[in-house]
Amino acid sequence: MVSYPDSQGAERALAIRRPPSVTSHSSRASTVRRHRPHRSHFGGSSSSHQPSNEFPVFTHTGDVEIIIANGRKEQRYLLHKLILAQCSGFFEAGLSDEWANAGEGSSAPNGNPAALARIPQGALPNEKKRWKYELDWGKDDDVPMLIQKKAQSTIFGGDSTPPSQPPPLRNKPPPPQAGFFRSMANFSSLHVPATQNDPDDDTFRDYDNLFRVFYNYPPALDPINIANAYVECKLLLQLADMYDALQVIGPRVDHHLLRFQGRLWKQIAKYPPSYLKLGYMARSKAIFSEAMVHVVGQWPQGVNQLRGQIADPVLELIEDKVDEMDELKAKIEVKLFRLTLTTSRGERVTPSNNWLEWMAVSLFRQWLGENTTPPPAPILKSPRQPPSGDNGPLPPPPPFNTGRVFRLLGQGGASYLGHDECKRFLKLSPDHYNRDNLKRFERRIEEIKNKARDTVKPLMRNFLELDLREGGLPYLTCTRIEPHDFPWDE
Repeated sequence: MVSYPDSQGAERALAIRRPPSVTSHSSRASTVRRHRPHRSHFGGSSSSHQPSNEFPVFTHTGDVEIIIANGRKEQRYLLHKLILAQCSGFFEAGLSDEWANAGEGSSAPNGNPAALARIPQGALPNEKKRWKYELDWGKDDDVPMLIQKKAQSTIFGGDSTPPSQPPPLRNKPPPPQAGFFRSMANFSSLHVPATQNDPDDDTFRDYDNLFRVFYNYPPALDPINIANAYVECKLLLQLADMYDALQVIGPRVDHHLLRFQGRLWKQIAKYPPSYLKLGYMARSKAIFSEAMVHVVGQWPQGVNQLRGQIADPVLELIEDKVDEMDELKAKIEVKLFRLTLTTSRGERVTPSNNWLEWMAVSLFRQWLGENTTPPPAPILKSPRQPPSGDNGPLPPPPPFNTGRVFRLLGQGGASYLGHDECKRFLKLSPDHYNRDNLKRFERRIEEIKNKARDTVKPLMRNFLELDLREGGLPYLTCTRIEPHDFPWDE
């Protein structure tokens, strides 16, 4: 008979043979490790001398070196091909295999075929490809652009690319000796004292903001002064457009500007064409829509600032919205001219059945026709003459805009055809002018004003975020931007 050992007995035997002190010691050691405070390595550990592996220099994992230098200072980045290619079409093309292999004669480490012979077969380590870009400033009128340089490949994780030397000084005026130059710690290598301003500071800041956004860091944009923030955002968007990175940069710019809230809407009301261009580049629906309402309402006032400076689909959208508004205004004008009063028997007033009330209708129509028709061109020259010695042409008159008239009609009350105007008009017929007739005349004028106010309601709609209670605008803001109107691909 075959006997089998008792498994339970074996387990008990193992439990007895295990030294009890091992378990208790291990538990105490684990407890100590969990509760032991972090020891400082300052001056006492080699870890403090390890190179950093964080933005902007990823020493261990970075494979794309980017150097921005102008001879006075230098800013160096060591970033990742994967992230740059995902965020920028420029880098996606420049770091592609087709681009990288173009013109390469050998794939040996460090470009030296003899290095392969000295490495035993099967022991060849993974080669680490490195790319390098430097900012080419070009001539004075050129736009600085990153140019790819030939960088050596490395093995064993080392960096065989020699440190770059700053290019010679640019042909630009020397930097001023006053002011304050701000820089982030570990973000740049400076060759000038930190108390000097550099004429290329904007370029250094814009590139730093570009790469910061690529790595999901907030860009360094002015959070207080909206005018400065607009300029910084505009320059950053222009840089992102150069490197085909608007889809990544645009949302960051949109988020930063929207934080200004009410101040942003007021700025857009002051400079609608400028913010329309910015909103289009940033793909900001809120900024683009707000600026579009102002531009359409003032059109053609901003045509010179937009034509040739913005994409054709945007101009086409403006013209379509202007045509829609003109059609609506034309329909409402027809209804306004057809407004009339009726007698107590329900008949339309005429000179024969109620002369006084017919005069009230005539005064309203005359005022409406005069204010909705462009003034005739003057036959004689303007009496205004340019100052002596200045033979320049006089500025053209502002374009005729009926928005102000419709605003008055929508407001009603004493905003137009008030008491004094009614009194002067009625005095033109002395036989009918008296206190009772004036009161009845004014009541009938008020009645037709109320009808006009109801008629123009479609033009009184407001699609702005701007609070108009602080002050009205002299143009219409009833343009609505639908989701399918945005002229960019989602």
